[in-house]
Amino acid sequence: MSNPAHLPHQEEEEDDDQGEVFIDEGDIINEVDVDEEDLPDADDEIVDEHDDSMHIFTGHTGELYTVVCSPTDPALVATGGGDDRGFLWKIGQGDWASELQGHKDSVSSLAFSTDGQLLASGSLDGIIQIWDITSTNLKTSLEGPGGGIEWVRWHPRGHLVLAGSEDSTVWMWNGDKGSYLNLFSGHGGSVTCGDFTPDGKTICTGSNDATLRIWNPKSGENIHVVQGHPYHSAGLTCLAMSSDSTLAVTGSEDGSVHIVNITTGKVVSSLVSHLDSVECIGLAPSFPWAATGGMDNKLIIWDLQHSLPRSTCDHEDGVTCLTWLGGSRYLATGCADGKVRLWDSLSGDCVRTFNGHSEPIQSLSVSANKDFLVSVSTDGTARVFEFAEYK
Repeated sequence: MSNPAHLPHQEEEEDDDQGEVFIDEGDIINEVDVDEEDLPDADDEIVDEHDDSMHIFTGHTGELYTVVCSPTDPALVATGGGDDRGFLWKIGQGDWASELQGHKDSVSSLAFSTDGQLLASGSLDGIIQIWDITSTNLKTSLEGPGGGIEWVRWHPRGHLVLAGSEDSTVWMWNGDKGSYLNLFSGHGGSVTCGDFTPDGKTICTGSNDATLRIWNPKSGENIHVVQGHPYHSAGLTCLAMSSDSTLAVTGSEDGSVHIVNITTGKVVSSLVSHLDSVECIGLAPSFPWAATGGMDNKLIIWDLQHSLPRSTCDHEDGVTCLTWLGGSRYLATGCADGKVRLWDSLSGDCVRTFNGHSEPIQSLSVSANKDFLVSVSTDGTARVFEFAEYK
């Protein structure tokens, strides 16, 4: 039976000259009370879950593994994945994309230089390509590692490129000239995480061999090896460093998190609470807090001054990645259940859940203007979520 309320509208469309049309009381068969809350919104889609993203990038043809937003251009994003391709694309500009061609295996890691002028793409083919952002052309290719690239980073104040490989080595090049500068060897397994300290004077690397190594970038000297009790008993998975370059915080497959004094190489504290592999670590820019995510379905926010958990935030599945939202008290997590969640680090509450992805989130990045959060998933898409109200 047709809805009587729609009849006047249909009549009007058929004959605009007819004026208003009313239903005679005799035409009413039955009256039904309807609770307005039960009525669907006009813009509701008839699906199990709505898509909260404001932009979807679908240029890839396989799983996505990595995403990074430009530090200078609020719209520019780079993504890489299992289709052996990278892409540069722009938020809100669906017709603009530039493919990063030439890799022979999955694009596993991406990093913009601090000034936003160059992009490094690391692949499981063992090659790092350097791209000029202004022209989107390939500037140079960096070779050397005998295994896949696990991660790539830039020096905080220059165009030096650092990368860790599955072959247990770490390499440094001049990204402008494409020239080799140094090789850091000593790890006994894949180098899973690493970076320059924020002051650029030291390098820290973590490996499947359960050690953290601290290096002099200029000489290549291995200053400290952190290993054995009370340090990790299994491979390192993630690493973050304090803004004053004094502390390294590392996570491991064994579920432990340790804080190391970079100058002395000593373990100064242990954060014990995760029950499964720790997958990601992020230090709050504006608070003495750390956030850790693990395959035990938990995000834990730590008070670093007392080495105690402030909040434990439960997820439906493993926490694969996290990022603080600028200098705010909010942070975002990517989860194996395909959801991106925003958390208030003060209360430990989940303040927003972003739906849209259908498979695990692999990586997250925040736009330069701190308005957008970009996530990539094994579902083959990158999605952009707006979070301006949580600055």
